[in-house]
Amino acid sequence: MTTAGSESRSVQQEDPCRTREVLDIVGDKWSLLVVRNLSQGPRRFTELKRAIDGISQRMLTVTLRSLERDGILTRTVRNVMPPHVSYELTPMGKTLRQATAPLLEWSTIHLAHIDAARATYDARPDTSPA
Repeated sequence: MTTAGSESRSVQQEDPCRTREVLDIVGDKWSLLVVRNLSQGPRRFTELKRAIDGISQRMLTVTLRSLERDGILTRTVRNVMPPHVSYELTPMGKTLRQATAPLLEWSTIHLAHIDAARATYDARPDTSPA
């Protein structure tokens, strides 16, 4: 016997449109950079901040909380003075890293080409839509 609530949850979990929630993680530039940095092992907040060029302290905090909520990373607090907080990928986070590594590699390889294409496009006399 199923209840209306359990049927609703089952349908919601199977809804292919819900994949956009995962794509929000993948599409967020900061999340993938955090995941990439954590692939080398646990890191402290300040280490992540230094390693990710351009991220603000607030944005890093928001991103870490979101990834922790989604089960991508864990936050560990060691009770010493001052408190030692570190972040580490969960097993699911490690699979996300494996899945997105080719995309990050593609980005690195093609960045110069993208920059050149943008410069060519921006230099055109009329770039307004037809």
